[in-house]
Amino acid sequence: MTLSKLTSAVSALALLLGAGCARAPHPQNIEPATRGAAYQAQYRAPEGRGAAAPTLVSATMNLSRCTQDAGYLSGEDGAAGGKLSGAVPASLRGELLSRGDLLDLRVPQDDTFTGSFVVSRDGTLKLPFLAPIPAQGRTTAQVAADVRRALVADGYYGVTPAVSLLVADFAPARVAVSGAVFEPQPVDIGGVPGDSIDTLRQAALGASTEGRNLSVAVRNAGGVRPDADLARVRLTRGGTNYVLDLRGMIQGRAADDVMLLTGDEIHVPTRHCFQDALMRPSPISPAGISLYLSNLTQPATGNAISAIGQTVREVPYGTRFMQAVVDANCVGGARATSAKRSAALFSRNPVTGISVVIERSIEDMRARADRDDYDPYLLPGDSIACYDSGVTNIAEIGRVVGVVTAGFLIP
Repeated sequence: MTLSKLTSAVSALALLLGAGCARAPHPQNIEPATRGAAYQAQYRAPEGRGAAAPTLVSATMNLSRCTQDAGYLSGEDGAAGGKLSGAVPASLRGELLSRGDLLDLRVPQDDTFTGSFVVSRDGTLKLPFLAPIPAQGRTTAQVAADVRRALVADGYYGVTPAVSLLVADFAPARVAVSGAVFEPQPVDIGGVPGDSIDTLRQAALGASTEGRNLSVAVRNAGGVRPDADLARVRLTRGGTNYVLDLRGMIQGRAADDVMLLTGDEIHVPTRHCFQDALMRPSPISPAGISLYLSNLTQPATGNAISAIGQTVREVPYGTRFMQAVVDANCVGGARATSAKRSAALFSRNPVTGISVVIERSIEDMRARADRDDYDPYLLPGDSIACYDSGVTNIAEIGRVVGVVTAGFLIP
C-alpha cells in the first residue's frame, strides 16, 4: 500500500472516530422547557440524584398555573362561587329532534296524515294541508301535541284525535367543536353505516341513538386537551348559551351526555395549565395516540424487524415517554453495549403551536427513583427517536472503517 493510501485511510479513521465519539449538543427550545415552564413540567431537565428522599412535584407545578383553585377537579371551585352542580337544563334533556330525522306519524283510520315524514332543513315538520310545525330541538311528545291541536284548529277533527309520533331513524348531525380540543372543527356525528344496519331494528317502531351525544362530538374533534376547563363547557343552541360540567366523564362518575342537534356549537375553554388528571382514557379523551417512531440501528437493523409499522405505532392515551421508548425496542440488550442509550421526544405545545424537543438518558431514567417527575406524557402527533450508546456507535464505525480501509488496501 502506498503512503498516500495509508494517509487517506488514517484520515478517514480519525474522522469517523471523531464523529462517533463527539457528544451531540443538547436540543434548544423557544419555550423554557428545561426550567419546567413549558406545557408540561415533566419536560424540565432532570436534577442530580441525591441521597435525600425523592419527591414528585411535577403535577403540583403544572396545577400552579391553573386559573381555578385546587378544589376544581373534586367539584369544589371557589372561583366559581361554590360547588358546581353540573345539572343539565330541562330543555336539553331527552331525545330531541333534529333536521333530517325520519318520523313515523299515525292517526287511526286516517290515510291522509298517517305516513313517514322527515324533519325539514328549516327544522319543521311539514304535513299535508297543515302549517309547518316546529320540530328542531323538541321531543316527539311536544310535536305530537302540536299536531293534535292543528288537526282540531283547522277543522279536520271535532275532538282531539289520537296521534302517535315515533322516531323511525335519527339522522346524522353536524356540529362545531372549538376550544381546548386537539382538532377543533365541524364534525358529523350519529347515523349508521350501510353495512351496520340492523334489519330487525329498522323494521321495528321507534329509534334510539347514542351517536349524537356530546361526548361523541368532542372525541371526533380529537378529544379534550390536558388544559381543558371541563367545568365550563359551553353549548350554544339557537342563540342561547348553556354551561355544562363534564368533569364526571373524566372521573368515572355519572354525567349527563347531552344529545346534540345539527347547528349546535360546542366550545371547551382552557384553564391555561397542564392537568395530569386529564391524561387518562375517558369518553371525551382522544381514542389513542398515533406515535411516530424511529428505531436504533442495534440490535435491530430496521423497523420491520422491531415490529414497528411503516409510519406509526398506536399507544393508549395516557402513555408516557419511557413507556413508548420501551415500545420502540430502545431498552434492554447487553449492558456493555446498550447501557448508554438515549431517546428524544419531539412534541408540540397544542396551545401555542411551538415545537419542543426533550432528550433523556435511558440509563438515568431507569436508575433514578423520581423518574416520574421527568417522564412526559405523550400527546397526539408526538415522535420518538432512539440513539445508540457510544460503544455501539464505535462498533458500527469499526465495521465501516473495515470496509473503507479494505478499499484503500486493494491495489
